[in-house]
Amino acid sequence: MADSLQRHPQRVTAALAAVFLLGGGGAFAVANGSATDSNVKVREITHSVQTQGLAEQVKALEGYSFQLSRQDTSRQNDTADSLLSRLGVVDAEAAAFIRQNKSVREALLGTSGRTVSAQVDERQRLVSLTTRWIDGDEAVKFSRLVVERDDQGLLSRVESAPLTAATRVVSGQVDSKLFTAMDEARIPDSVTDQLTEIFSGLVDFHRSVRRGDRFTLVYEVMEADGEALRAGRVLSAEFINRGKRNQAMWFEQTPGNGGYYTPDGKSLKRSYTVAPLAFTRVSSNFGSRNHPIFGYVREHSGVDYAAPTGTPVRTVGDGQVTFAGVQSGYGNVVFVDHGQGQSTVYAHLSRIDVAQGQKITQGTTIGAVGSTGYATGPHLHFEFRINNEPHDPAVLADYARTQPIAPELRQVFKTASAYMSTQMAAAKQLQSGVMGE
Repeated sequence: MADSLQRHPQRVTAALAAVFLLGGGGAFAVANGSATDSNVKVREITHSVQTQGLAEQVKALEGYSFQLSRQDTSRQNDTADSLLSRLGVVDAEAAAFIRQNKSVREALLGTSGRTVSAQVDERQRLVSLTTRWIDGDEAVKFSRLVVERDDQGLLSRVESAPLTAATRVVSGQVDSKLFTAMDEARIPDSVTDQLTEIFSGLVDFHRSVRRGDRFTLVYEVMEADGEALRAGRVLSAEFINRGKRNQAMWFEQTPGNGGYYTPDGKSLKRSYTVAPLAFTRVSSNFGSRNHPIFGYVREHSGVDYAAPTGTPVRTVGDGQVTFAGVQSGYGNVVFVDHGQGQSTVYAHLSRIDVAQGQKITQGTTIGAVGSTGYATGPHLHFEFRINNEPHDPAVLADYARTQPIAPELRQVFKTASAYMSTQMAAAKQLQSGVMGE
């Protein structure tokens, strides 16, 4: 239609005007009433309507213009033509402008995940284009590229403005895998990682997540002109795993010294996390098994986690490295002493990032997944020992020492906890409405 308007504006506008004229010759009104109601009087009123002349209508239509807006996300392999095509722009001048202008080219091409908005006129020529981005996770300002058309042609400028903090509330259900459910809820990966970290001492996300588990999250985002560019800290969270409700909220007992607590004030800081990898798949459990290399049944003294070579391996608790090197079938291996007769072992590493005698804290990267030693493929062999005797790492969740809220902060915490509950309820109600429950 845009092409027809461009080539035959008077024919098209005259035809539209004729349609309007045919529909505007008169008007009538009838009072509603039942045919059996003899007390109701029915009157018909006819009135002539003076319409505007055909020439005037055609002239008005010829002067009419409109703009269309469209939004898409940049891709790593975008060209000027492919990006503009997805935005509904048919404009060789605009494509050439993007290719030739360095700041515009760098902002739009060779990047991925940036939201690009474009406005076009009735001829699909570019009227304006905008995209926003931030440089680094600690940035407090964002950059905004604006391309606009004026009487002289296309012009561009890059502006800077402060980021603003906002809060997002979301809830969802696991139908197959947790990451899939998080992606469907459009939750950033960094927030998913925080969720698994918060409840790592309570939930084994490798083995215990089931269909029907539910999650609710309240988290910070940094926005630019209302568009979320970076996710921040999780403020409160709930994860219902196999019917068990796990809740947490962020609370600072002193400025800059915060942590996650249950609604009744118990710290979720545990002596151990239940797994040394952020997220992966258990390929072999603790106990008897048919050994994949030797071919006979023997005791498996730990748990194997299948993961790509190079995946970071983190210590599950505070401690001191007692061995870091090569040892028989373990290949590259790290032993960590956690005190009170408890220790952990991390084997088949592709690299080692700590040294013997080094003191480390929970979550420290001690190496990366590999296939050194007796291994049929890349994976991590992980052991938990008490007095040098292997135990099923599943018992790690039972070793928890927590620090409660200080008495003088109880009332402050209680108020914050009540607010968290309100947010959680709002998120669940929103999700129920979306899913039609």
